Order: sequence, then structure tokens, then C-alpha cells
Amino acid sequence: MKRWFGTDGIRGIANEHPVTVDMGVHLGRTLISICRKHGQPPAIVIGRDTRQSGDMLEQALAAGILSAGGDAYATGVLPTPGIAYFARRLKAGFGVVISASHNPYSYNGFKIFSSEGLKLSDPEEAEIEELLAGPPQQSSKETAAPGRYRRVPRAQNRYGRFLESSLAGGPRLQHLSVVIDCANGAASSVAPALFKRITGRVHVLFDAPDGTNINQGCGSQHPEALCRAVIERGADAGLAFDGDADRLIAVDENGLVLSGDQTLAVCAEMLQRQGMLAGNAVVSTIMSNCGLRPALEAMGIRHITTSVGDRHVLAAMIAEGAVLGGEDSGHMIFLDHHSTGDGILSGLQVLKAMTLLGAPLSLLAKRMRIFPQILLNIPVKQKPDLKSVAPLQDVVAEVERTLNGKGRVLVRYSGTEPLCRVMVEGEDEKSVEDYAHRIAQIVQALLG
Repeated sequence: MKRWFGTDGIRGIANEHPVTVDMGVHLGRTLISICRKHGQPPAIVIGRDTRQSGDMLEQALAAGILSAGGDAYATGVLPTPGIAYFARRLKAGFGVVISASHNPYSYNGFKIFSSEGLKLSDPEEAEIEELLAGPPQQSSKETAAPGRYRRVPRAQNRYGRFLESSLAGGPRLQHLSVVIDCANGAASSVAPALFKRITGRVHVLFDAPDGTNINQGCGSQHPEALCRAVIERGADAGLAFDGDADRLIAVDENGLVLSGDQTLAVCAEMLQRQGMLAGNAVVSTIMSNCGLRPALEAMGIRHITTSVGDRHVLAAMIAEGAVLGGEDSGHMIFLDHHSTGDGILSGLQVLKAMTLLGAPLSLLAKRMRIFPQILLNIPVKQKPDLKSVAPLQDVVAEVERTLNGKGRVLVRYSGTEPLCRVMVEGEDEKSVEDYAHRIAQIVQALLG
């Protein structure tokens, strides 16, 4: 049983266990110890988003790395996938991002990438967990000399150019008008300059982070201002990123939000049209809308599902030889271009799809019919195995029988917050809402 790692690293309220200075130091020393154990370079790339607590945690992590005799390569504020890129580029042992993604600014955390720029596997996380559960790693003769702290020169510009290279050989996008929402987060360091280079007209929202306004009424979780701006400016599309810019939510020219699944289907059609959809397959999670599978099947594309979490999507992509995968939350992986999900790269590919397929985003999105879906987040005080909660399993089974194969129910805990997520999908919106609230009431009564 994992103690600290959720679906995407270690996360919680900043300055409260486990997201503390002590944990940062301990984690830094632990990662250098693992590097030496496995013959990897004792060097770690560090990046962060714009949260006020990022400075504190970055310095703590770096202190742990240096005190263990390792080297820290700091990029400063950079999107999470940028750290994956530099971990691979600089041949470091690990890359660590100090971020809590789409969560409020009071949260923070540690996301870890391997030397290949990949999210860690369960065994790799377990190895780190085991060492973190013990006393801090002690210095030895081998680590008596402290390591060095280095800034990665021009990290933002270099990463922006890497993202731009994903468009090489493709159509020019100068005719498009775009509004981008940087969520007052890490995208602010890269996205404005990049989109101004490649598109004709760009209007930028929420690119003035102050340490506390990340994700606040903006970004992928709150696209309302973006929708209004797209309509007011007559833009072709709107693109919203989350705090660490590893996910994308797209808005069409009518100011309507596309689901992550719709965006995935649009990009699948583009890659198929180009003959670049390896394996003729797309990978998504069990949280994908019921409408995704028939949309892909209508295009002759295989649909492969996996557990929640983009690292599980990536593992299935590698196993199946696929190059496109994602989550309805907006994480998308273009394996021909990057080793992990990247919101800004995904935004570029959406604009490319609009150009190559020769249609507005609203029309492309209609390739997929969205089944009505209700997702409720219920605060919980405990997280017992849901299969052991008999009254909950009974009501779920009853709802599933009523749906009769024309919908589904998913109940799962959040991997990063004290929440239980209840998702119900079906053909009739009112019925779906009633079913979801019935289940949520049971969760609240038994676990809240």
C-alpha cells in the first residue's frame, strides 16, 4: 500500500506533511541514493510552477540533492513536461517538478520523472516509498563532498523551441486567431511567446502569476473567461492550460468547451488522415465518455482503455505500439513528439488538426456524441477498500442494472485529495443526475 504517492506523485497542503521542507531534503537525498544504486548519473533536474511555496520546496529539494553529493539542475518556472524533456536531454538520473497541477495555490507536491522522461512505474515508486519511510540517508565517504547547484540556461526558450519543432513539416498556422489561458501558472513562462511566433493573432489571458493566483478562476478547470474572450474576439479557438501546463482544454469558435475525449478524437482523425496513427489505435482511461469508443470505431480506430492516470495510459501505449493517448481531463500524449502529456504541445496539435482537416473546431468535435455524464466529488474522512463497503456496492449494482448496458457507473477515490469521485453516464441526463446523487448520498453517509 502506497503511503505518499497518489496517481501523480506526492501532493498535499504546502508546509504540511508530507509536502514539507523535511520531505524535500529527504526526497533529494533518497533520489541520489537510488541513482548511485542503479548506476545512474547522480544529477537531478528541478522545475516548478508559480506557487508561492515553490521557492521553499525547491531549495529544500536542492539542499537534499547537494548534501548527498549530487548535482541539481534548476530550470526555474517551467511546465511539468519541460522537466521530463530536460531530464532526458541532460541525461540526469531523475527530473522532479514541484507542483500541484490543477489544485489551488495552497497545495503543492513533487512529481518525479525517470532519466528517460517517463512517469515512474509502481515498482519505482515503491522503492522510493521504502526509503522515505526510513531515516534520512546519511553521508558517506563517497558523498562527503557536496554537489553543485546549476541553472539550466535559457530553459524556457529552449523548451518552447522544442515544442515548436512538433509542427515541423506541417501546415503553417498564421491564418488562425487564438486565445490562450495560461492559468497564471507554468504556461506563462513559455506559451505566450510560442503562440505569437506561430499564429497570426494571439490574445493571452491569465499570464501574470503572483504566487497565489494559480488556477484561481482560470485555466483548464475554469474556462468561462476563455469562452467569453473567444466570442468577443471572433477567435478560431481557445486553449486553456492547467497550473503546470500538462493538460489542455480546448474551446471552439462558438465559445463551447470540448471535452478531453472530443479533443482526443479530433487528433486521432488528424493522425489517421496523415497515416501516422501507429497501430491504428488510441488509448484512454476507464473515465472516458461512453461516446468515445463508437466515434473511434466509426473511423476504424481501435480503442484501448486502461486505469486512471496518464502513466497508465503511457504504459498501455508502449505495450500496444500506439502513439496517441489521453484522458478526458485533458491530458494527451503524442508519443512521436514527447514522452509525457503536454498541454501546450496538445494545443499546437489541435490547431494543426483544424488546418489539415479543413474544418472549424465545432464541426470536428461533432464526430463524437457525448453521453450525459455527472461527476460528483464527495469529501471523505477515510478511504477503505470500496469493494468492502457493501451498501455502496449494492446501490451501484442496482443503478448498473437499471442502465442495462446503456451507461456506466464508476466510483473511485482521488489519488491526490481526500475525495471520492462518483461518475455516472447514460442516455438520459435527468436519470443520470438522480443516480449519481443516490450513490453520493451513500458515500457521504458512510465515509464522509
